[in-house]
Amino acid sequence: MSLSLDLLRSFLAVHRAGSVTAGAETLGLSQPTVTAQLKALEAALGRPLFVRQARGVRSTAAGDELARRIAEPIDTLHGRVVDELDDPVAATVHLGGPSDFVSDRVLPALAARLGAGLQLRTRFGLPEELLDGLASRTLDVVISSIRPRRAGVRITPLYDELFVLVAAPRWSVGKSITSPEPLRKIPLVAYAEEAPIIRRYWRSVFGVRLTRTADLVVPDLRGVLSAVRAGAGASVLPTYLCDKALADGELVRLADPELPPLNTLYVATRSDVGPKSPAATVRDDLLRAFRRPSS
Repeated sequence: MSLSLDLLRSFLAVHRAGSVTAGAETLGLSQPTVTAQLKALEAALGRPLFVRQARGVRSTAAGDELARRIAEPIDTLHGRVVDELDDPVAATVHLGGPSDFVSDRVLPALAARLGAGLQLRTRFGLPEELLDGLASRTLDVVISSIRPRRAGVRITPLYDELFVLVAAPRWSVGKSITSPEPLRKIPLVAYAEEAPIIRRYWRSVFGVRLTRTADLVVPDLRGVLSAVRAGAGASVLPTYLCDKALADGELVRLADPELPPLNTLYVATRSDVGPKSPAATVRDDLLRAFRRPSS
């Protein structure tokens, strides 16, 4: 019989904690995920391992026997893996985050570390799916555009994105606008069908809801920048992506609010990551690169 190590790790965490919820918090997984893993393990073994109670769970005789057999091997394996990965040299770190920010800012910040022996694998995606990867240990470091609210995750503010409404000079209205009315005839370019960045800008700067749909959707802010720079329309972009185009005159600001919208990006690692582990090294390198103290 072949059993997944993840199932056994989850079983052992719940057995030691006496609760599915507490076991899930220890692992940094959601309670439904651990519950499903326990059901899968019980189905594979053909016997119940826990008796569900009003508060927590009680292990059956079969559960106690299984815990006795696997506790030492799993603890030994975990210790060996942690010890071997404590050396930041010649280690592989799996990092996830927004494609544009990782490509434009994160990879250059880690270039020196790559030259020193670190191996890096990247994955792009939305925050929740990337945080799921962190919890399931398929990712080691996540750059999240939302503040993670999960147990077992260490989060630190990394970078404050400032957003600006821009377009090619051909769409300039000659002055800083204070309402979306002058934009009615300018196409909108967004990175998602729901246009979340533009919607937030409309709400925070103009005080109204966005009632239009995007004329062009490009699922990468670098593509949005390219289209806007070529004259496709207007969009809201982070300044780190468009500052050069603004300085070169390829883009113009259509609005200049006193308080431009700001969004904080966070770097997240699992709480059980050791201070000398490769994941912690990458996290600390990024915090230094963006001048944020590690806490």
